[in-house]
Amino acid sequence: RIEYIAALVVSFLVLQVGFTFFKDSIRKIQNPEELKFQAVSVIILVLSIGVKLWMGMFNKKLGKKIDSKVMMATATDAMGDVVTTTATIASVLFFRITGINIDGIVGIGVSLVVMWAGIGIAKDTLEPLIGEAVAPEEYVRISRFVEKYEGIVGSHDLIVHNYGPGRSMASIHAEVPNDVDIEVSHEIIDRIERDAAKRLGIFLVIHMDPVETKDEHVLEVRHQVEQILDAVDSRVSIHDFRMVDGKEQINLIFDMVVPFEYSTQKQNELKMTLRKLLQMADKRYQCVITIERSYVASAKG
Repeated sequence: RIEYIAALVVSFLVLQVGFTFFKDSIRKIQNPEELKFQAVSVIILVLSIGVKLWMGMFNKKLGKKIDSKVMMATATDAMGDVVTTTATIASVLFFRITGINIDGIVGIGVSLVVMWAGIGIAKDTLEPLIGEAVAPEEYVRISRFVEKYEGIVGSHDLIVHNYGPGRSMASIHAEVPNDVDIEVSHEIIDRIERDAAKRLGIFLVIHMDPVETKDEHVLEVRHQVEQILDAVDSRVSIHDFRMVDGKEQINLIFDMVVPFEYSTQKQNELKMTLRKLLQMADKRYQCVITIERSYVASAKG
């Protein structure tokens, strides 16, 4: 994660440059300085823009290729220099044509752009350092990889930890039939973990959850619960469903996954609503519900 820390340092340097430029611009507005147009200086600045532009494009291309936050931050810094130098040339040319000194005003605009770029770099590097939700496409990719193996009937609770570009560790719960020998299921789990390291480049740790796959009554009740829940809130799902059947009482035990942004109050209201609706369907139903928050990032539209 030194990669992210180095990029974070670059972001602070960019912010410092922007803030210094902002202060200088305010000073120039309060106490305008006399501008002098010199063709040689403009030519040097234009050449400087060309060099910085090439550096920015090169670093950005390289940063994307090797997934380097430092290179991307350096590219942003170089493009900031391009904006700053371009603004300087523009203000000098404007002064040459009109005789009006707008150096300070242009400088404020440029400084704000530079500081915004620094904030963007900091945001991009802080998220993986602090921890961020797994992207929807990454969630689907890993889940499908696990579920494609024979003997796996489903998966849930995927969490991905980023330890630097190209270095990820993930954990997931894989559902296996509860009537299959545990050693057979364990061998499948081991094979998936080995294949994930080779094909996905991810150190994957899999927790094995035995689930009912043949008892028609249990499957029917689970389907009933899922239908009722979908009618209440389609964004919520269940897993680890178990049923303890009895004449006077039927215990339904399951985990309910809600979006991360749901408040505690909304979670409790959802739980109470589901319990009431299930008891209306069969008064013997008694629910033991464990609420879990989803760690999948919201899809960007």
